[in-house]
Amino acid sequence: MSELITAIGLVLVLEGVLYALLPGGMKSVMRSALETPDQTLRTAGLVAAAIGVFLVWIVRG
Repeated sequence: MSELITAIGLVLVLEGVLYALLPGGMKSVMRSALETPDQTLRTAGLVAAAIGVFLVWIVRG
């Protein structure tokens, strides 16, 4: 369970750094996400999740 909390903490750190360093860029990314079709976002999310699982598998394996 502590590994899950650590992973969530790292995600929050990375997102926080992006918003702190590039607030205008993050607004632009959000605007473009609103204009992107749902299927494209869904595919990108699945690809990102698969890459994440693969990276964890490599590191933990």
